[in-house]
Formats: sequence, C-alpha cells, structure tokens
Amino acid sequence: MRITVIGSGYVGLVVGACLAETGNEVVCADVDAGKIAGLQKNVLPIYEPGLEEYVARNQGAGRLQFTTDVPASIARAEVIFIAVGTPPDEDGSADLKYVLAVAEQIGRHATQELVVVTKSTVPVGTAEKVAEAIRPHAKVPFHMCSNPEFLKEGAALDDFMKPDRVVVGVASDFARRRMEDLYAPFVRTGKPIIFMDIPSAEMTKYAANAMLATRISFMNEVANLCEQVGANVDLVRKGIGSDSRIGPAFLFPGPGYGGSCFPKDVKALLKTSQERGAPMQVLRAVEDANERQKTRLFEKVHALLGAELKGATIALWGLAFKANTDDMRESPALPLIDALLAAGAHVVAHDPAAMHEAERRIGARIAYAKSSYEAATGADVLVIVTDWNEYRFPDFARLKAVLKQPRIVDGRNLYDPAKVTALGFTYRSIGRGNA
Repeated sequence: MRITVIGSGYVGLVVGACLAETGNEVVCADVDAGKIAGLQKNVLPIYEPGLEEYVARNQGAGRLQFTTDVPASIARAEVIFIAVGTPPDEDGSADLKYVLAVAEQIGRHATQELVVVTKSTVPVGTAEKVAEAIRPHAKVPFHMCSNPEFLKEGAALDDFMKPDRVVVGVASDFARRRMEDLYAPFVRTGKPIIFMDIPSAEMTKYAANAMLATRISFMNEVANLCEQVGANVDLVRKGIGSDSRIGPAFLFPGPGYGGSCFPKDVKALLKTSQERGAPMQVLRAVEDANERQKTRLFEKVHALLGAELKGATIALWGLAFKANTDDMRESPALPLIDALLAAGAHVVAHDPAAMHEAERRIGARIAYAKSSYEAATGADVLVIVTDWNEYRFPDFARLKAVLKQPRIVDGRNLYDPAKVTALGFTYRSIGRGNA
C-alpha cells in the first residue's frame, strides 16, 4: 500500500518505519529540511531503541523514503497519516494549527480516493475539523479516520509491531476495509482491531493516558503517606497489584510523570472537560499531585544537607524523563536542577542518552560527566532521577569511594534499603519509611 506520513517526529518516524517493515511503500514528509537531510543519511533526530536499524533497513530496501516535498507525497498516497505536533497552547488546549495546515494541503494535492488518518493526539472533534479544512479544496473522495497511537517511549517498536490492541475510528466502510488491511500483519496473534466511531477513538487516547497518569499520581501519594506512617510502598504495591481488578502496571512511585504525552494530554483533556461543562475533578487532582511530586527529591536533598546545601555538589544520575529515551520534556530532572541551583548548589549530571538534549535545554548552568562514576566523584549527595539499567547495579564500594559523602537519594527505588545502609550509605528513597 502507498502510505504517506506527514510529520517526521517521534510518532511519524515510528509509524513510517514500522509500516515499511511490513512491505508498504512509505514516504515520510516534513518541512524541516535539516531533519529530512539527516534522515536520508539514517541520522535520527530522536533516540528510540531499534528505530535506527528499522529506518536504515527499510530505506536501503527502497520501502521508506524521506522528503520535504509534501504536495508530491500527498499526490501519490492511498492512506495519509497526519503525525505533526499538537503542542499545548497557553490555556492547556492542544494547538491544531499544524494539523489543519496539513489538512488544507491534502485537499489541494490529493489525486485519488484516500483515507486521511489523524495519528497525532488530538481532542475530540478534530477529525471533523480536518475534514472541514480538506473539503473546500478536495477534487477526489476522502474518508476520515482516527487511529490514536499508544506508544511508550523506549518500547515504541514493540508497541507498534505487537500491539495490545489497535483502536480505529471510522465513518465509512471504505476506511474500515483499508485500515483492516493495513493492520492485518500486526494482529495475527489475535490481538483485536477495535473499530468504533471517530469521537470515541479520539476520546480513547486521552482517557487511556489520563488513567495511567492517575495511577502514577495516586501511587506517588500513597508512597508519601507510607513515609509518614512507617509503611513500605514496595510491599503495598505488591499487595494491591496482585488484585486482578487493579493489576501491577504503573504502580511504581517516583519523582512524577513527564514526557511528551501525559502532561500535555492531561492538560488538554482538562481543557476540553471545562469547555464542555463536565469538569474532571479527579484529573485536576492528578495534575496537582504530579506537580507536588516533582519537588520531593529536592526536599529530600535539603533535609539531608540543610544549610550545607549552599555550595554543595549534587550528582544526578539521569536527565531523561524515563529510561531508554533522550526525551526531557517535562522531566522531573528539570525542576530539581532549578531548585538545586537556586539553593546555591553545584550540579553534575550523567545520562546515557540525553546529554546533548540537556546541553541544549540547560546549557552551562550545570556540569556534564562522561560516566556515572565521574558524575558522583566528589559529590555530597547522589540523586537517582531516571531508572536506566546501568544505574541498577553499581559497584557500591567504588561509588562509596568516589563520593565525598556516602549519601544517596533514590527517586526510583532501585536499591534495597537494608543492603545499601549496611554498606555505610545514608539512603533515602520514595515511600519506604526513612529509607
């Protein structure tokens, strides 16, 4: 099938590469000439495990192409995925200007009956707005479809190639048949393609992310209470996660959720709920709780050092909002760094993938280390911010030797409190008493 993906960011690249992997002829179009030039040389603008290999293999086989010629990419397509950005506006709503600009171009340049798929995360009613933008210019029939993505950064290829489910909102049999054919290779193991009306598909994406964000914020608040009552959140998590009605996923406490999806989507859903007169009080509390949680690591560092925080050196392990990505959007590391610097501390950081992104965002306000142990050398406190695998089993004897003081604030609960304390560390974590 001839597929065009407009937008070559995180979602667009994953969609394009995975659809090419199953034999489709895919063109990824983007107006960013620098990005396209890099992609044509297999240089990706993002870090996602395995994606570079997919791009190189399919581009080499001729199944995947990158171009800045958006009109030509539209003219050849049977299915067009709109995967451009929907950044939050000042009021929290999703900014649809890029989506609607693409829609107008589709109307002007489409040459055959086609399916237009909104793949970007967009509010309910967006597909109809896209259709309204296409319709005045359209010379051929088109069919709208909403196909929300459920990709976890760091595991996006597996999520696309082996989905739990594929959600497709359609309003015509033509679109249903085309999407059914397109996704058939990905659901051979029996996972469902769930067809529904377009507004329900649009709502499903926001509801899913809001539910996951709710679980994270709820568990973070449980962890904070555990510290006050002497309970261990690890045991509480296991106790409630074994209940089949709850399950174990997304029950790990930490320094607050971040990234490109949860913060933006929660804000957008809250805005929609206010506009439609159905305010979501629980979701408002979720957002408030997450903002509070982002202060917890600083509070723990401050509690350890007190007045000695001014002039102290704080080592950070992890800058990305989660492991296996270089994405720092809404990362808990950012408010932590701001608070530490405002308190007069010096910050030295390490991250396996996000160093260049950190230098772009933070600049010379902090120091950057080439290794985790280099970051810890001479530090008064080590703070674990991101749960990268390489941080899970450090050489504690070496770590104790290079730290100025053997103190760890573990924002991801990577270590056993009793073992680390027995090794001579002062150890603080999330929701495990004074540990």
